[in-house]
Amino acid sequence: MSQQRKGASAKSSNGANLGFEQTLWQAADKLRGHMDAAEYKHVVLGLIFLKYISDAFEAKHAELAAQAAQGADPEDPDEYRAASIFWVPKDADRPRAPGTERRGHR
Repeated sequence: MSQQRKGASAKSSNGANLGFEQTLWQAADKLRGHMDAAEYKHVVLGLIFLKYISDAFEAKHAELAAQAAQGADPEDPDEYRAASIFWVPKDADRPRAPGTERRGHR
Protein backbone atom coordinates (compact mmCIF):
# COMPACT_ATOMS: atom_id res chain seq x y z
CA MET A 1 0.00 0.00 0.00
CA SER A 2 2.81 2.45 0.81
CA GLN A 3 4.31 1.90 -2.66
CA GLN A 4 0.94 2.71 -4.18
CA ARG A 5 0.67 5.89 -2.08
CA LYS A 6 4.20 7.06 -2.80
CA GLY A 7 3.79 6.58 -6.52
CA ALA A 8 0.25 7.90 -6.69
CA SER A 9 -0.46 11.03 -8.64
CA ALA A 10 -1.85 14.14 -6.99
CA LYS A 11 -5.43 13.23 -7.96
CA SER A 12 -8.02 12.51 -5.30
CA SER A 13 -10.70 9.85 -5.66
CA ASN A 14 -13.11 12.42 -7.10
CA GLY A 15 -10.72 13.38 -9.88
CA ALA A 16 -9.71 16.76 -8.48
CA ASN A 17 -6.03 17.61 -8.80
CA LEU A 18 -5.18 19.15 -5.43
CA GLY A 19 -1.42 18.72 -5.56
CA PHE A 20 -0.62 18.52 -1.84
CA GLU A 21 -1.40 14.88 -1.02
CA GLN A 22 2.18 13.73 -1.72
CA THR A 23 3.57 16.53 0.45
CA LEU A 24 1.22 15.61 3.31
CA TRP A 25 2.12 11.93 2.98
CA GLN A 26 5.86 12.71 3.11
CA ALA A 27 5.41 15.02 6.11
CA ALA A 28 3.44 12.38 8.02
CA ASP A 29 6.05 9.77 7.16
CA LYS A 30 8.84 12.07 8.38
CA LEU A 31 7.00 12.83 11.64
CA ARG A 32 6.42 9.15 12.26
CA GLY A 33 10.14 8.42 11.94
CA HIS A 34 10.97 5.00 13.37
CA MET A 35 7.83 4.77 15.48
CA ASP A 36 5.70 1.68 15.01
CA ALA A 37 2.36 2.33 13.30
CA ALA A 38 0.54 0.87 16.31
CA GLU A 39 2.06 3.62 18.49
CA TYR A 40 1.73 6.38 15.89
CA LYS A 41 -2.03 5.90 15.64
CA HIS A 42 -2.42 7.22 19.20
CA VAL A 43 -0.68 10.45 18.23
CA VAL A 44 -2.71 10.85 15.05
CA LEU A 45 -6.05 10.00 16.66
CA GLY A 46 -5.39 12.56 19.40
CA LEU A 47 -4.65 15.25 16.83
CA ILE A 48 -7.77 14.38 14.85
CA PHE A 49 -9.85 14.62 18.04
CA LEU A 50 -8.37 18.03 18.92
CA LYS A 51 -9.05 19.27 15.39
CA TYR A 52 -12.65 18.03 15.61
CA ILE A 53 -13.40 19.79 18.91
CA SER A 54 -11.66 22.95 17.71
CA ASP A 55 -13.69 23.07 14.49
CA ALA A 56 -16.96 22.38 16.35
CA PHE A 57 -16.18 25.13 18.88
CA GLU A 58 -15.26 27.68 16.20
CA ALA A 59 -18.44 26.96 14.22
CA LYS A 60 -20.64 27.34 17.32
CA HIS A 61 -18.74 30.48 18.40
CA ALA A 62 -19.33 32.08 14.99
CA GLU A 63 -23.01 31.09 15.13
CA LEU A 64 -23.44 32.58 18.61
CA ALA A 65 -21.56 35.75 17.66
CA ALA A 66 -23.94 36.20 14.72
CA GLN A 67 -26.90 35.75 17.09
CA ALA A 68 -25.59 38.19 19.71
CA ALA A 69 -28.30 40.71 18.82
CA GLN A 70 -30.91 38.11 19.80
CA GLY A 71 -29.27 37.57 23.19
CA ALA A 72 -26.85 34.73 22.44
CA ASP A 73 -23.56 34.93 24.37
CA PRO A 74 -20.54 33.40 22.58
CA GLU A 75 -18.62 33.42 25.89
CA ASP A 76 -21.21 31.42 27.87
CA PRO A 77 -20.04 27.81 28.39
CA ASP A 78 -23.66 26.65 28.83
CA GLU A 79 -24.40 27.57 25.20
CA TYR A 80 -21.79 25.00 24.12
CA ARG A 81 -22.79 22.35 26.66
CA ALA A 82 -26.39 22.55 25.43
CA ALA A 83 -25.13 21.64 21.94
CA SER A 84 -22.75 18.92 23.30
CA ILE A 85 -19.68 20.89 22.22
CA PHE A 86 -16.50 21.21 24.28
CA TRP A 87 -16.05 24.69 25.75
CA VAL A 88 -12.66 26.30 25.01
CA PRO A 89 -11.87 28.98 27.62
CA LYS A 90 -10.78 32.38 26.42
CA ASP A 91 -7.34 31.93 28.01
CA ALA A 92 -6.76 28.80 25.91
CA ASP A 93 -5.04 29.05 22.58
CA ARG A 94 -8.03 30.28 20.57
CA PRO A 95 -7.45 31.95 17.21
CA ARG A 96 -7.47 35.71 17.59
CA ALA A 97 -7.97 38.57 15.21
CA PRO A 98 -4.66 39.99 13.93
CA GLY A 99 -3.23 42.56 16.30
CA THR A 100 -5.14 41.28 19.34
CA GLU A 101 -2.58 38.77 20.63
CA ARG A 102 -1.79 38.75 24.32
CA ARG A 103 1.58 40.14 25.34
CA GLY A 104 4.37 37.59 25.36
CA HIS A 105 2.47 35.23 23.05
CA ARG A 106 3.07 34.50 19.39
